[in-house]
Amino acid sequence: MSESNRRPDGPGHGGPGHGGPDHGVPDTGELAQTVEELERKSATASRLFDVRRLIGGLFVVYGVILVIVGAFDSGAEIAKAEDVRINLWTGLGMLALGLFFLAWQLLRPMHPPSAEELAEAMRGGDGPEGH
Repeated sequence: MSESNRRPDGPGHGGPGHGGPDHGVPDTGELAQTVEELERKSATASRLFDVRRLIGGLFVVYGVILVIVGAFDSGAEIAKAEDVRINLWTGLGMLALGLFFLAWQLLRPMHPPSAEELAEAMRGGDGPEGH
């Protein structure tokens, strides 16, 4: 391992318990592989926990329930709503909105920010053209 890749508390820097050349610090190749694996897991997690999926799924489920209820409304229930099949129409609206959210999530999936984007955000995001 070259001097530039050593940790400050590694061998030659007076760190405790670091007598040998292999003291548990991964080399650059292993570190890059670990970072890539974590990025893949992060991308999967961000798609899994995308709020559009949750909102769309709930709207679809409740929309289907209301459409079924509204399809079998009695005459008295329809009369209470001033002759509007409110359950049916609300269910269809909720179903359409839920399908919109699910389609949106499928057509434009979320991607976690890259390492460069994160580094830029940590620096403050102001480039030379910022001011």
